[in-house]
Amino acid sequence: MLTLRQIEVIRAILITGTVKGAADLLGVSAPGISRVMKHTESQLGLRLFSRAHGRFAPTDEARHIFTQINEVFAKVENLQTSIDMLKRGEDRIFAFASVPSIAQRMLPNAVKRLRERFPDLRMTIDQTKIEESIDYLLLRKGELVANSFKIDHPGLISLPIGAGRVMALLPEGHELAQEASVSVRDLAKNPMIGISPSDPYGNIVSRPLRDADLPVDFQIQARVGQTVQALVRNGMGVALIDEFSVADQVLPGLAVRPLAEPSTFRTYAVVNAETPRSIFAESLIELLQQEMRKATAKR
Repeated sequence: MLTLRQIEVIRAILITGTVKGAADLLGVSAPGISRVMKHTESQLGLRLFSRAHGRFAPTDEARHIFTQINEVFAKVENLQTSIDMLKRGEDRIFAFASVPSIAQRMLPNAVKRLRERFPDLRMTIDQTKIEESIDYLLLRKGELVANSFKIDHPGLISLPIGAGRVMALLPEGHELAQEASVSVRDLAKNPMIGISPSDPYGNIVSRPLRDADLPVDFQIQARVGQTVQALVRNGMGVALIDEFSVADQVLPGLAVRPLAEPSTFRTYAVVNAETPRSIFAESLIELLQQEMRKATAKR
């Protein structure tokens, strides 16, 4: 059986008409081309070329073989083109989603770098609440959800992508903003704004209150973290918020301080257990991990 290398050499001689021309075309030495040709003709028991006036011409016996060789080479070129298109993301749509907290900063940073790897990749990005992630993945609306909560479901896999902290969110100029870190007990002495602890995300960010045996008593409840930030900015109270929502950005009118008490939570890329992950999903998971490591390294 001919190897792809032998086919490549035969075609190069056919195109150029000389061993030297074939060697130049393939970027190798002429003696190397000659050795491949002698071995190939010996292997086939057939002369492929006759030499006349310093040039190689296909023998009559080999003309049919050359037709098939050109067809094989064309298919190899088509395969390489398909591989190159895959590398660029051409003709593909990568659908995925994120919870709002990760979608604010971590996801856009990761998506920017994903586009650099796959410049022609088309993407559809949705935003889901944690409890909506199960249907999103099981119904195959998208391939991945960046989540701030591990989902225990037999049809899904939760892959760790990072670990962050719950932070204190204060109006700019608040007396607690003078401190390097804030005790959750001191924070709770102020009017508090938050997301209902019955919400999975609200449950995560309110955990420091429960760990300190403090009541989870929000004077104002909001549905998403962006609303919480706006209310705190307007001096309506203080709040607890996840680290990744406020990472690496200027927040006019707000002060963010770490809690004095331990407050770690984990984030996950959740995928369908029955669906093989594409190279795009694997890359996005890797990039999210890197972005979250960068965010926590700035502590």
